[in-house]
Amino acid sequence: MSYVRCLRGLASGIEYPADVPMNLDPADGRPVEMVLDLERLAAEKPGAAWYDPSRPDLWRFGALMALDMANPDDARHIVALGEGCTPLLDYRDHPLATSAGFALQVKEEGKAHPGFGANPTQSFKDRGMAMVVAQARRLGLTKLAVPTQGNAGDSLTRYALAAGLSVVVAMPDDTPAPILGNVAAAALRHPDRVKLELIGPTIREAGAYLKQHYIPQGYFSVATFQEPGWRIEGKKSLGLELAEPLPGETAPAKAGWSLPDAVIYPTGGGTGVLGMWKAWDELEALGLIDSRRPRMLCVQSEATPPLVRAFDAGADDSTVVEAGSTMSFGLNVPGGVGHFKVLDIIRRSGGAAIAVSEADTAAELQRVWRDKRWWISPEGAACLAAIPQLLDRGLLKQGERVVAVNTGSAEKYLPAVRHLM
Repeated sequence: MSYVRCLRGLASGIEYPADVPMNLDPADGRPVEMVLDLERLAAEKPGAAWYDPSRPDLWRFGALMALDMANPDDARHIVALGEGCTPLLDYRDHPLATSAGFALQVKEEGKAHPGFGANPTQSFKDRGMAMVVAQARRLGLTKLAVPTQGNAGDSLTRYALAAGLSVVVAMPDDTPAPILGNVAAAALRHPDRVKLELIGPTIREAGAYLKQHYIPQGYFSVATFQEPGWRIEGKKSLGLELAEPLPGETAPAKAGWSLPDAVIYPTGGGTGVLGMWKAWDELEALGLIDSRRPRMLCVQSEATPPLVRAFDAGADDSTVVEAGSTMSFGLNVPGGVGHFKVLDIIRRSGGAAIAVSEADTAAELQRVWRDKRWWISPEGAACLAAIPQLLDRGLLKQGERVVAVNTGSAEKYLPAVRHLM
């Protein structure tokens, strides 16, 4: 199986076989991750020979992913729909970036841009779900279940259908209409393979429903952090893209791989935070970057801020909060089984967890549309809305390169955000 050596508990450190379709660590009920044999990878593919910059998708990172498109035994499990390889948009003319003197970029995970890949459901969730479906096929799993605030369910449905798998999606009934409609339409077209359950008010209740009603029927849960590290591996590609050489640079050269000074990331469950951090640790182990890391600046909505409360309190883990109402639907996550690790990464990076108001998010969504005509998601707008607080706290500095991650397209939130565009 490619270069994956084992599964390992994120908290316990206990190692498990890589080919076991397990959920949470049986030792402590916390997530597990996939561990790569990086020494063997470096020996067998020296000089970043695993890297194929000509591929316009996340599989460009070859054997550094948990499945390698260049390996026929791995490739037969992969359903590639163009996911990943998204652009970094220049936003140095953002008023606060200009006045503070830092270079702002937006990692665009929503709308397609010529010359780049394009997440097929216009969401960063495609990175994780592409890997989930490939790993499920590898292990012979045919029925998957996911609770979701929306985009993860849309994404899993798209990949599962393409892969010949069956799926049940549980989501709140106030999920944005385009997202809910995509899954509902798939369920109508393929009633034998797609089931939609409207359960809420948040992903937490949806997950409990699936655990009670569908997991006993043989569905395998691919909820956030509750699959064996697959979604972390898929989201890892985002961190690799932030580090990879710019076009025209020599790919294998150590100097070609570099990281921004800060990453502003909208954080619900936090799989992407762990994925990016894992990517950078692996690049360091392969000698392509050094030990310096971006400050991880995790953004939540004031309506539902479990990470922010835990960070401000100096706690080691979050506690479940009462969910509020937010246009940043993907941030309406009242708690998370992986938050203990997200908090650890934030602190190790010298970063912070920041809560932003609905009014500030709406204002930033309007500004970006007015100034750039970019259809960013409310979650992406929330990242930009956090900049004033980050400047006040000294977390963004003159001369730095800062990347804000836009996780999807505004099209998926219509008509709710139409009046802001």
